[in-house]
Amino acid sequence: MNLLLLEPGEADGRGVVRLEGPRARHLLDVLRAAPGREIRLGVVDGPLGTGRVLRADAAKREVELEIRLGAETPPRPRIDLLLALPRPKVLGRLWAVLASLGVGHVWLTNAWRVEKCYFDTHVLAPETIRAGLLEGLVQARDTRLPVVTLHRHLRALVEDELPREPYAARILAEPDGAGRGFSAIGRGLPPDGRVLVAIGPEGGWIQPELDLLEARGFERAGWGGGRPLRTDVACSVLLGALADGMAAGH
Repeated sequence: MNLLLLEPGEADGRGVVRLEGPRARHLLDVLRAAPGREIRLGVVDGPLGTGRVLRADAAKREVELEIRLGAETPPRPRIDLLLALPRPKVLGRLWAVLASLGVGHVWLTNAWRVEKCYFDTHVLAPETIRAGLLEGLVQARDTRLPVVTLHRHLRALVEDELPREPYAARILAEPDGAGRGFSAIGRGLPPDGRVLVAIGPEGGWIQPELDLLEARGFERAGWGGGRPLRTDVACSVLLGALADGMAAGH
């Protein structure tokens, strides 16, 4: 556990929180929490801080912490993702990955090569999504929970529902995409510029979908070699390269 995440309002008026269940067990069994120990923590969609262990009861499997929080909440990640709904097994692995990498909004969408039955998977249950995202935040020591929305019509999403605020860049991921690579695009963004990345189904976007996205300002970008990637690999490689370029550019 790289970060102990608390829910808003979980601490009492004295700034003390009592934990039981998986978080307490981890503090006791893995971190060997004892009175006086400092624990790195944060509040979901709130600030980071530290907690000082007041009581660690191995018998009752309880831990009490006195928390001290910073004044500011971490900034919202500057990368948003438009993602053609992948296979449920892949999607289940992706929640933690996307939160770890730092994504502000995940727009899950239908596409021609997306099986309609994917929309019925339990992996889209709100509690499953949230659990996976929280796991990723703990790994990355972040508190900003990505927003996830589901859209059954790509055209309606692209033409009517995407944010009207301008993105500094809209990127259409294509194995043989011409033009700049992801790192280069990241280096060229203004310091506060947001970017939207569209990653298609593993079979690829069909031509009308490519035309639709390009008409709405998406720029094709590739990753060399023309190798098609699985969705989970593509998200890790491409978002990582983009974030690296954004960091290097500033």
